[in-house]
Amino acid sequence: MKADGKLYVPDAEQLIPNLRKLTDFAHGHAIRIVASADDHVQEHPEISANPDWKATFPPHCLRGTPGQRKIAETTLRDPLVIEPDPQDAAALTARVRNHRGDILFHKHRFDVFSNPNVLPVLDALNPHDIVLYGVALDVCDKYAIEGLLQHRPQVRLFAVVDAMKPIDRDVAEHLLKEWGEEGVRLVKTSEVVMGGLVEELERASA
Repeated sequence: MKADGKLYVPDAEQLIPNLRKLTDFAHGHAIRIVASADDHVQEHPEISANPDWKATFPPHCLRGTPGQRKIAETTLRDPLVIEPDPQDAAALTARVRNHRGDILFHKHRFDVFSNPNVLPVLDALNPHDIVLYGVALDVCDKYAIEGLLQHRPQVRLFAVVDAMKPIDRDVAEHLLKEWGEEGVRLVKTSEVVMGGLVEELERASA
C-alpha cells in the first residue's frame, strides 16, 4: 500500500480514501468484513530473491513486521483470525457462527483459497452477495474472484474497481473485461456507500 513497502502496488495510496469509506460503511451497517492477509516467512515457496512476479514475489508481508499488518484505514473489528492449518469443519463452523466480529484469513500463498478453511467458512456464512476490494487486482483479487466464481457461482459478486490497483495495468484491463463477461458487477465506491447498492442487495435477499 505504501511506496516504501517491500511489494508496492503502484499508486496504491490513491485507494486509501475509498478503502476507508468502504470499511467504515461496512462497520456502520453491520456488514461483516471477511478479509485476507499474507503471513509469510522467508521459507514460503512464494518468497524469492529472484521472483518471476507470477508464482513468486520478493519478500513481503513477513510475519512480525509492520508490513504484514493491515493499514489503519482497513482495520478490522474484533477479527476472528483463521490460520491456514486445516481445522475441523464442524468446530470451525461453530466458531464462525458464534462470532459477531470480522474474519481474517491468514495465507501463505496469494490465493486465499490456499487456506483450506475458506470453503467451510463460506458454507457457514452462506452469503448471497460479496463486495470485494483491495490490492492487488491482478494477484490476490484475481484468485479470490476466480475462486468465488468456481466455488460459489450462485453468489452475486461485486468488484469495486476504484478500490483496487494492479501490479500490471495491461493484465488488469483484460481481467476486468473477463470478469464482466462472467457476471461480476463492476462498481465504484460511491455506488456502495451512497448509490443504494446495499438497499438493492437487501431487497434481493429478502
